[in-house]
Amino acid sequence: TQSTWGSWIRFLSPKMFAGGAAHNRNKDFELVSPPNDGVSSINWSPTSNLLCATSWDNTVRIWDVSAGPNIQSMAKAQITHDAPALCASWKGDGSTVFSGGCDKVVKAWSLASPQPMNIGQHDAPIKCIFWVEQMNCVITGSWDRTLKFWSGTSPAPIATLALPERVYAMDLNYPLLVVATADRNILVYNLSTIQHSQQPFKVIPSPLKNQTRCIAAFPDGTGFALGSIEGRVAVHHIEDRDSAKNFAFKCHRDQNEIFAINSINFHPQWGTFATSSSDGSFNFWDKDSKQRLKQFPRCSHPVSAAGFNRDGSIFGYAVSYDWSKGHEHYNPATMKNYILLHPVPESEIKSRAGVKPVGRRR
Repeated sequence: TQSTWGSWIRFLSPKMFAGGAAHNRNKDFELVSPPNDGVSSINWSPTSNLLCATSWDNTVRIWDVSAGPNIQSMAKAQITHDAPALCASWKGDGSTVFSGGCDKVVKAWSLASPQPMNIGQHDAPIKCIFWVEQMNCVITGSWDRTLKFWSGTSPAPIATLALPERVYAMDLNYPLLVVATADRNILVYNLSTIQHSQQPFKVIPSPLKNQTRCIAAFPDGTGFALGSIEGRVAVHHIEDRDSAKNFAFKCHRDQNEIFAINSINFHPQWGTFATSSSDGSFNFWDKDSKQRLKQFPRCSHPVSAAGFNRDGSIFGYAVSYDWSKGHEHYNPATMKNYILLHPVPESEIKSRAGVKPVGRRR
């Protein structure tokens, strides 16, 4: 495992070509020295504008982003897994990054230390990882059909939950944990009672007909948004009494061509959300008014991962190959990788349903 601290420093600059470069049609701020292979996840620190990205080049990288009219950033550090890195999560105080991937190892990386620690192991690649502040532990979801809970102080898991299938997507909004697996299962857990019962609170068949690609818990914890490979999103509530509010809609389609939904991310202030897709675009939506807030131009490559920063003022997204069309469509010579930062004005993301914002932008 390798770590590099401050040995490579770059700055962001907006691409000001007419209409934007092919990979940057929105003329957003571009992160220099991005990963060398597809970006698998983007994760912002809960306490600052540190951005963490995992990649198929085995790396977990961190940049320090400064917000403002002209966004700037410095590449801060990186570590390396022994196989593609698929997921990462920040500790609540922003001091540590936890990561997992195809080497099946759970790593804990304290930003005060140059070397990460191995704190756990699965029998197959780790697809999802989350730090749970209220439980002081890490949860990982794997293709070995298990959820595992880790203390970080012992190589043995605190608990292991058997799942019906491989984990494809997962999201956490304590006490709500939603896990989407193969065979279109959605398992809903109440983490506040998990010590007394390891059975899911509810098992929901996916409201979408095709394979699940991503899932995101509502900010108020009453449900989730689900994206599939068929260019469709479902907005689903957990309690049966709210079933009248459930709906699904088509998006990220171009006539007869259908694209996967790679990421769904809720805005931390307004509760509206973004979808990012294999079609190379992202859109902002308002589930409460059931309408699209803004459609953005398509980039030359898929948007493989995305996320809002802690106050929702910046939307970070990766333009890189997402393997949705298989290895035969991957050409390393032309398929470059980019991470772009889009400043988010209130006019683009504000709810139109009279929803009051949560908190204030810092």
